[in-house]
Amino acid sequence: MESPKIKHLISWNDWSDAEVLDLLQFAAYVKNHRANYLGHMTGRTLAMLFQKTSTRTRVSFEVAMTEMGGHAIYLDWMSSNFQLSDIDLEAEYLSRNVSVIMARMRKHEDLLQLKSGSQVPVINGCCNKFHPCQSLADILTIAMDNTKPLKEVKVTYIGVHNNVVNSLIGITSALGIELTLLTPIAEQENIDAETMERAKKKGTIHWETDLIRAVKNADYIYTDTWVDMEFFNDPAFADKKKERMELMMPFQINEALLKETKAKVMHDMPIHSGYEITREVVRSPRSIIFQQAENRLDAQKAVILQLLEA
Repeated sequence: MESPKIKHLISWNDWSDAEVLDLLQFAAYVKNHRANYLGHMTGRTLAMLFQKTSTRTRVSFEVAMTEMGGHAIYLDWMSSNFQLSDIDLEAEYLSRNVSVIMARMRKHEDLLQLKSGSQVPVINGCCNKFHPCQSLADILTIAMDNTKPLKEVKVTYIGVHNNVVNSLIGITSALGIELTLLTPIAEQENIDAETMERAKKKGTIHWETDLIRAVKNADYIYTDTWVDMEFFNDPAFADKKKERMELMMPFQINEALLKETKAKVMHDMPIHSGYEITREVVRSPRSIIFQQAENRLDAQKAVILQLLEA
């Protein structure tokens, strides 16, 4: 059984506000002092378990371990015995060989089962409910992009309420950042009640239905894919995709919308250009999307170091 002393990063619900702020500040320090951590993971191994496809999560975690002198093992779910056995039993074996596990899972419940069997820290590399590593990189990007205190920053998210939104709500409420949601699609199963309640109590979350009002005073506009990457090219999902695209097209981030605001633009990638955002905006001077993606590396380093207290 897992030790109660082990610290995991599954969602921000398990972290105090002070712990979240400390991690963010540490991530900024790591980014500015990369050379200081070149040997910190010597002799340590990260297991990276993937049920879902990935570019940024795999690259950033593997490079993070390599640059810090450690090693990363890539485990594809379908070519491992995780698909054949109880997840917690496989996790206990795996954790006896490595120092930390990062798992990118389809179901949050499976991630919790993996955590229950692990004897080392588990990092949520994305599940259907949360994406905490992404949100840490998001706020790291904002913190390093402007001189305002975070509690004066206004972020507007436009799109589908999904796992990215849940983690964005969690981290902004912990840090006192004002978050406005314009989410025409917010299916109940995608909303995390605990995260939402925490934000409501803090008064950091607001909702808007008018696009122009939502962006007018924002410092940052954030969008994400309208269709989960697993289903974007799936023929079985074609009808739902078409319906969703038609509903969401009026909320596209494009040059016309940018005329209504001075906000900078964020997207967690992968991008479906021509849908949630145009290529012109992605490549515009207002976009900080690639800096945001780059910051995944330093965010992952900070998470690994903090969880292992290295």
